[in-house]
Amino acid sequence: MLRHQLLQLAVPLVKTHGFTREALARAALSLPTPHEQPLSEPAVSALFGDGDDARRTLINGWLDYAREQMKAAPSSSSSVSLRDVLAHRLRFNEPVLHYLPEAFALLASPTSGLPPLDPVPALKHVSAVADDACYIVGDTSVGPAWFRKRATVAAAYGAAELHQLTSPSTAYEFLDHALNTTSKVDASLSEVGQFGQYVWRSWAGIIRSSGVLP
Repeated sequence: MLRHQLLQLAVPLVKTHGFTREALARAALSLPTPHEQPLSEPAVSALFGDGDDARRTLINGWLDYAREQMKAAPSSSSSVSLRDVLAHRLRFNEPVLHYLPEAFALLASPTSGLPPLDPVPALKHVSAVADDACYIVGDTSVGPAWFRKRATVAAAYGAAELHQLTSPSTAYEFLDHALNTTSKVDASLSEVGQFGQYVWRSWAGIIRSSGVLP
């Protein structure tokens, strides 16, 4: 209970403290009955994990919260559109945009062993955004169409988010382009291998270009 509460309180602190152990420690100052001091390092480790594992916990908690906020997407018409939902999710990135390349790099770095970059977190992230977005807009696809829809939405969102990291001012125009393009080529993204390679090559490129990883 306390761990979940502290994690929720740490999410707003990412704007000023980044995805850091300090943000988790300072969350204790925002409790209903605030602590007089931030959590100690041993306390942060006990609650959220040692070293960078605590940071990974915060990053994943922030990503979960960001997806939850998609439900509040403003609608440009009587019903919310897929574009509205995904644009709202991109907008949530804006206050912490300068922290995201390092955060993505950390998620992609295995805690031990090989490979040097792990593609699973990238795929889980964009797939979860796509699945939630499709649910919010009431997508009724079934069978292979269910997978194709989510694969194309994930590809469009992933491409737009990566574009946002390098060119924030044109992110929403790029989202429109990506949604239009992927809707026309969804058959080519229907295989797991192709979809995974598409997202992962882009993610790995952004991470390396950020200078966080060689």
